[in-house]
Amino acid sequence: MSRSRPRPEPFVSTTSSAALDDLRTRLRATRWPDSPADAGWSLGVDVTYLRELVDYWIDEFDWTAQESALSRHPRFRIEINDLGIHFVHARAVSPVGPVFPVVLSHGWPDSFWRYSKVVSLLTDPAAHGADPADAFDVIVPDMPGYEYSDPPTGPPLNSIAVAGLWAELMNILGYPRYGATGGDIGSSLSRYLALDHPESVVAVHRMDAGLPVFTGDRAELTRQEQGFLDTSAAWGSTEGAYAAMHRTKPQTAAVGLTDSPAGLAAWIVEKLRAWTDSDGDIERRFSKDDILTNVTLYWLTETIGSSMRMYNANASIPSQQHARRVEVPSGFSFFSGDLFTNPPRAWLDRVANVVRVSELPRGGHFAPFVEPELYAQELRDFFRPYRSTVG
Repeated sequence: MSRSRPRPEPFVSTTSSAALDDLRTRLRATRWPDSPADAGWSLGVDVTYLRELVDYWIDEFDWTAQESALSRHPRFRIEINDLGIHFVHARAVSPVGPVFPVVLSHGWPDSFWRYSKVVSLLTDPAAHGADPADAFDVIVPDMPGYEYSDPPTGPPLNSIAVAGLWAELMNILGYPRYGATGGDIGSSLSRYLALDHPESVVAVHRMDAGLPVFTGDRAELTRQEQGFLDTSAAWGSTEGAYAAMHRTKPQTAAVGLTDSPAGLAAWIVEKLRAWTDSDGDIERRFSKDDILTNVTLYWLTETIGSSMRMYNANASIPSQQHARRVEVPSGFSFFSGDLFTNPPRAWLDRVANVVRVSELPRGGHFAPFVEPELYAQELRDFFRPYRSTVG
């Protein structure tokens, strides 16, 4: 007997008062580490700031209001390959001409939260002063093991496997042709979606080109490309300790981060600050409510461990996969304040069929959240020439 085609089911997240009481109890019982005088953020998280954030989390943060706000866009769950996948599916409002579907893929440490501010900008551009002909149908899935999507019960899935799930999801939703975009791990995922499903992906947009992987003769590279490899390696040696832990021993870190909400906040908050153009002041870019919404999503779903395991899976992707060139039309939007130096054009042309590159003056790693209008305009501009190809 053939299996019936999976169907999306509406999803609304609800949190019990007992879960919130437990969270506050754990926060009040935090055993704080010592911190050298004037250390600030130089050794990792600023403990003084973290204590302030935890006090706010206990006494003022309104998770119920934030949870309700996250449900302002239609959310669903569907089972694909025995995994429950959570996703936002918001359709274009009063579209003019062909509607362009786009799947947006997040990274770490985030989820569908990354795109929560851009969905309406993309589905209803006219309401925000943009051209109604640029309306999108927007699909934002949580990757397996992130937030409201199930973690794999066996080995973690890499970006190639998750790209296959997204291709199946878009097929089930009735989109034979669509665009793909993403940042961080979502950039890698979007790349594989374009590589392995070029008959469906009409164009792919990325916020970064990923940490470079090159196994050939460096003499074949331009001086600028060699400098990019060196700069990226230097970033990994000074800032990449978290990723090394995720790749090699994620379960060790997961024990403490799943047990201590203050520890979880420290692990995430330090990255929100470091990867954004905040000039050292995280609250220039994220309010306490913004920060704690992201952290609380991880806490309540108990998915910090499963989210980290995807690094382990991606570390085992064979080198020949990294050498593949994306032939689907590709665009890059680089937002100032992101992790490291933008790749030279020669490198981008080596890895993709590049048709557009933008360098934005602000935004950083989480640009869809901190600069939603700027990010939405990048997607409108990039995908506009391909709208006629999805009908």
